[in-house]
Amino acid sequence: MILSCPHCQAKNRVKSERFNDDPSCGSCGQPLLAGRPVALTQANFADVLAASRRPVVVDFWAAWCAPCRGFAPVFEQTAAGHPEWLFAKVDTDANPQLSQQLSIRSIPTLAVFRDGGVVDRISGALPAAQFEQWLAAALR
Repeated sequence: MILSCPHCQAKNRVKSERFNDDPSCGSCGQPLLAGRPVALTQANFADVLAASRRPVVVDFWAAWCAPCRGFAPVFEQTAAGHPEWLFAKVDTDANPQLSQQLSIRSIPTLAVFRDGGVVDRISGALPAAQFEQWLAAALR
């Protein structure tokens, strides 16, 4: 699968059997899956969900969406504090088929996936404390 580095945006090919071995970026050497959200697309979404042994927390967003932009720092700070989960972002404008497939009707929509399936989802930007509470409940 191809993953964009969350640090330098370089494209990296990661074999699915090596996905959970904490792969690093071939360009900058930073970890691909820890500390910052990873960009997912129609092309790599299913592969990432299938390969991840960790729960995957996804923010469905768009650049024109003011609540999405306002929530982005909360999402990034939470990602930095929880390396045990994989945080990812899906640009709904760039991936309309994926958004339609997952019935994303409003943004931001936050979803938690485990073992390839949706555990919980919520629409709307959340304050940091409420986001943490929602994650704790969803990942029990």
